[in-house]
Amino acid sequence: MPNTEPELSTLRKLILISERARQDPKCQFTSLAHLLNEQYLEHCYHRLGRDRASGIDGVTWQEYGENLEENLRELVARLKAKRYRPLPARRVYIPKDEHSTRPLGLPALEDKIVQKGIALILEAIYEEDFLDCSYGFRPGRNCHQAIDAVDKTIMKNPINHVIDADIKGFFDNVSHDWMLEFLHVRIADPSFLLLIRRFLKAGYMDSGMLVHTERGTPQGGNLSPVLSNIFLHYVLDLWFDKRVKRQVRGACFLVRYADDFVCLIQYQGDAQHVAAELRERFAQFGLQLHPEKTRVISFGRYERENAQRQKRRANTFDFLGFTHFCDRSRRGKFIVGHRTSRKKFRKKCQELNQWLKRVRNCQPVKEWWPILAAKLRGHYQYYGVSGNMPRLKRYYGVATRLALKWLNRRSQRRSFNWDRFKQYLERYPLPTPRIVHDLYTLSPVK
Repeated sequence: MPNTEPELSTLRKLILISERARQDPKCQFTSLAHLLNEQYLEHCYHRLGRDRASGIDGVTWQEYGENLEENLRELVARLKAKRYRPLPARRVYIPKDEHSTRPLGLPALEDKIVQKGIALILEAIYEEDFLDCSYGFRPGRNCHQAIDAVDKTIMKNPINHVIDADIKGFFDNVSHDWMLEFLHVRIADPSFLLLIRRFLKAGYMDSGMLVHTERGTPQGGNLSPVLSNIFLHYVLDLWFDKRVKRQVRGACFLVRYADDFVCLIQYQGDAQHVAAELRERFAQFGLQLHPEKTRVISFGRYERENAQRQKRRANTFDFLGFTHFCDRSRRGKFIVGHRTSRKKFRKKCQELNQWLKRVRNCQPVKEWWPILAAKLRGHYQYYGVSGNMPRLKRYYGVATRLALKWLNRRSQRRSFNWDRFKQYLERYPLPTPRIVHDLYTLSPVK
């Protein structure tokens, strides 16, 4: 069990840091590295995922914990003597879509502990600075709140245009120099900043080759999310709030989740101007908006009528796995519709198909059937938003058909027909679709 009394003392210090950051927005914190003591790092160790993949050292959570006190004592000694150097992360690739993969960096277990400690300290400081438009990787905030913010902003304001933006390779192209420059606004502890610099420069191992990193914050570690939020806080959020909003004539809003964001704007001229300004702004910091995926579209309560008059399809945009479109309520009033995007729906179906193919002969049905049920519940938990019931039912239908398909491929002989399979579902039912997140909490607009 973790040592709770020192843990509480450390948490009190973080609370005091948060209060000071809130009271004095210009305060620079000059002494933070000393917080990375044995008791605090033990607390960080116990907050790590216990079944996560290991880094290049191959050490698991359980193995490190077998001699935890001695390991942490030696780790803190290296931190104090500035002899601690993070190991390169282990580079792995996960599918992003049908044609590309997403690189992840898996740190060594000891590096995960230190990253967690640094991340909690940074969070205590910067949570007081971050703006309400930011929703990603923040305590008490999630992607469904970001989706709800998009819905409510369009419904409550005269929004007629959307900038659907995509930062090209954000996590691989973050400037280390600018990152440290932004950190220096709030932090003046050279030992603490040196530690973050070493993490940024640690590099990664890819197919046995050591790759040195001059840019980027690799996804997969505990530190990358908060660093990305700090970077975009200064590059995008503050700039948009203090400068862009003062330049436009009408309504203008930003909703950001990590590196995904949309701008909701009233007038077309303002939207075109903001899009051009965004490209210049990101270029100043070594980033680029994707030329093909970033666009300005008309969207809002008059979009369907304008599309009919112009003999075209009404515009839609994708954000956080959902396609957002202009819809009508049962009474014919404007509402924002949300459905699982085609790309995400296709990907989820492919992943489910591949999983069923793997497990059908490896485990008895009674063992993998509850896992299939858990996968369905997880899908509903994320995609179960107001108006998305047709896509949820469709996914349930795909899941049941795939289950029947792979049940019948366990041997040469077909073991189920559809009638027998329906009887099996009655006895061992799978979770049926349900709406988890109610977005329609406003009266529809006339």
